[in-house]
Amino acid sequence: MSRSSGSPIEETLVVFLLVAIVQSVAGVLGAVASLFVLSTPLSQHPWTIVTSVYAHAGLAHLLSNSVALVLFGWPVARATTRLRFHTFFLVTGAIAGVTQVWVTGLLGYGAAVLGSSGAVFALLGYLLVANPVAEGIASSVDVPRWLVWLIFVSLAAAVTIATASPRAALVAHFTGLLLGLVAGRARVLRTQSRHTADRPAA
Repeated sequence: MSRSSGSPIEETLVVFLLVAIVQSVAGVLGAVASLFVLSTPLSQHPWTIVTSVYAHAGLAHLLSNSVALVLFGWPVARATTRLRFHTFFLVTGAIAGVTQVWVTGLLGYGAAVLGSSGAVFALLGYLLVANPVAEGIASSVDVPRWLVWLIFVSLAAAVTIATASPRAALVAHFTGLLLGLVAGRARVLRTQSRHTADRPAA
């Protein structure tokens, strides 16, 4: 599959818009929670593990995540395939959302969430690690694995706190960013052709 410079971003934005329209209709029918809001128990509305990633809690929420998607997602989309990008976005967003409702549920807070913030933070995390500058530093410095994990967790916590706002899904933000950092370290979105190109000729 060939790489695409911008289409995964455009496709995700279209999905955001279509879901927002369906949300408006579902709001009239009183079905938003059952169709789009991820909550515990997960078995009650399991499809919301997916739909909640693309749904938003209002226009401001939709716009902020859309802008962040373009800023952080565009460089990532250029370096991978459409399928890998969409899979990464959905999987990281779903894991971040599930972690949010599980943790907040255990702590006794409202265990419900919707929005793509977790996936967007995962894109940010991936971009922070899987770029030429970071790769150059990593290749020149031998860092113990435990220290890498400590740096990742600390960075995820710092960014989450710095971007915190009322009603923000902080656990999802932290989880998404940490997933992105780990995925960037493993270069999970790098295509085989990139690996081949990086290998020295025999």
